[in-house]
Amino acid sequence: MIKRALLFACLMPAIAMASDNRPWGTAELNEKDYQPDKVVYDVAAKDAEALNSIIGRVSHLNNEYAGDVFDAHIVVVLHGDEIPLFTVEKYEENKELMERAQSLTVAGNIEYRMCAAAAALHDVEPEDVHGFVNVVPMADAEIIELQHQGYAYMK
Repeated sequence: MIKRALLFACLMPAIAMASDNRPWGTAELNEKDYQPDKVVYDVAAKDAEALNSIIGRVSHLNNEYAGDVFDAHIVVVLHGDEIPLFTVEKYEENKELMERAQSLTVAGNIEYRMCAAAAALHDVEPEDVHGFVNVVPMADAEIIELQHQGYAYMK
């Protein structure tokens, strides 16, 4: 009987906390500053919405780095279904997205590199692509090379 009473007494706080949907309390933000770094994003977005989300992440990371153009460099390597979005032909339907993507390149510490091999699978040639994008022979080789140069890998 005493064991049951002890067990019940021990469980009461947990039962009370569980009843308010916070059995573990709540999280809190741990403020910290991040040092600018070199980052490569491996991008194969399925559509404009997914690409917009990735561009948002890139922009947010750049903001965390305080837009440091000396110590921060972000390369976005494109090799998926987002490729046609970067074509001149699709500009009108993707105008806002392309303007947002291009605006990130103005300071010089963010750049886009498109895989020529993947572009060819989408019948896209370098001359079809907006001028703020650099076309490279192969995405995988580009990502590996950037990692050898000390770039952190992001998917």
